[in-house]
Amino acid sequence: MSIFALQSLVGGFLDEDLEHFNKNFDDWCIQFESYDDAMDIVPTLENNKTIDIVEITPLSYPKYFFTALKGIIHTTRQIKDKVICVVEPTMGSSFRIAICDLKTNNVRLTKTRYKSIPSVEGAFASFDSDFT
Repeated sequence: MSIFALQSLVGGFLDEDLEHFNKNFDDWCIQFESYDDAMDIVPTLENNKTIDIVEITPLSYPKYFFTALKGIIHTTRQIKDKVICVVEPTMGSSFRIAICDLKTNNVRLTKTRYKSIPSVEGAFASFDSDFT
C-alpha cells in the first residue's frame, strides 16, 4: 500500500495546481499510483531539477492513511498488519502508543501514558505483536 508524490527539495508536496507546495501531504496534493506515472509529469514542470519523487506509505506518513490518528507522530514501525506509532496527542501532553490496523484503518491508543521520551521509547522498542 503506497502512493507516490512530488516533493520539493526544500520541503513540501506539490499541490493539484502543479504550482504550490504544501507543508503536509494531504488530499490536495497530487498523487500517483506508480513511480513511472510520477516520472511522466516531472519533466513538464518548471524547475523540475528541484522536484523529487517520493513514496508515501503508512510508515512514512501514517496520518494520511489513518485519518483518526491525531497529534505529533514521533516514530513508527510495522508489526505484521499493524503500524505502531509513538504519538503526542497535543503539544506538551503525555505520549501514547497508537496501534493502526492496515486492514481496517482503525486506530487504537493504548491506555498507558508516558511522561518522557525515554520511557515511551522503552515501551515502543519492546512492543510485541501479542499486544496488537
